[in-house]
Amino acid sequence: MNENAIEGRNAVIEAFRAGKTIDKLYVQDGLKDGPIQTILREAKKHDVKVNFVEKDRLNGMSATGHHQGVIAIAASYSYAEVEDILAKAAEKGEPPFIIILDGVEDPYNLGAIVRTANQAGAHGVIIPKNRAVGLTASVARTSAGALNYTPVAKVTNIARTMEDLKKQGLWFVCADMDGTVMYDLDLTGPIGLVIGNEGSGVSELVKKNCDFIASIPMKGEIDSLNASVAAGILSYEIVRQRMKKG
Repeated sequence: MNENAIEGRNAVIEAFRAGKTIDKLYVQDGLKDGPIQTILREAKKHDVKVNFVEKDRLNGMSATGHHQGVIAIAASYSYAEVEDILAKAAEKGEPPFIIILDGVEDPYNLGAIVRTANQAGAHGVIIPKNRAVGLTASVARTSAGALNYTPVAKVTNIARTMEDLKKQGLWFVCADMDGTVMYDLDLTGPIGLVIGNEGSGVSELVKKNCDFIASIPMKGEIDSLNASVAAGILSYEIVRQRMKKG
């Protein structure tokens, strides 16, 4: 059971009204009573996707057995806006360096990437609202405090966000084993580093919005790296090139 779960109709309504950030909302399919309608209105107001599921699914998720047909998953930290990340770069007088995650689902990967982002001087991390892990308690623990300093923004559409950032001067590189060896790419300037899903990698739509595709040289018998490890290696190649350029 997720330790950030909120169970029961009144508890979920109060969570919305108290301003808690809800990452995911599960509602029993077929329920249409007054409190459920209130929850659905709050979800729409806060742009939270509703997952309609069978009662058995909720029973399996519930720690109390009294979910009343609704379970919400709250974020452990508040999300930033993309503009906050750009503002942080401007305050430091540095070209923006943003890590964008295209569907990372493992909380330990997300926490480790936020930690790396902080240490590598990235100005923030962007994640999608759907089909990806949010800022859970496990993510917070794995980040080792980095969430207090590195803003994480949550957006509806990664590809569209990249298009908007391109208009502000950023260019994008994504990690893919079929790309150009990272040492042969110029990774300086305002940059967005895109890391894909643990299993399927970077989606085709997002990949089309990337200016370069970078591969990490690998000498072993297996052909892939953990998402957080790949993010760390490429982040520090960006750091190396920035330091070399001065």
